[in-house]
Amino acid sequence: MDLNALFTKAVTDSKDLKDRPSNETLLQLYSFYKQATEGDAGSDAPGMFDFVAKAKYEAWSSLKGKTKEGAMQEYINLVEKLKV
Repeated sequence: MDLNALFTKAVTDSKDLKDRPSNETLLQLYSFYKQATEGDAGSDAPGMFDFVAKAKYEAWSSLKGKTKEGAMQEYINLVEKLKV
């Protein structure tokens, strides 16, 4: 199975996890997903009072420079770990 197919399967699997991941893990999943699908975060940071959006943006922007393939693989690895 190629990386794109494994990534697509992991995205589907992440929606059916037995237990809800912690907020920190959800941020990791979000940032890996965004990096894999959109690349580096843009410069349009959310306002300072939108705490959730700011946390998401900061998690995503921390992956700046990571390849889409690398982010896909890390997303897959994290979902596999959560499925156990």
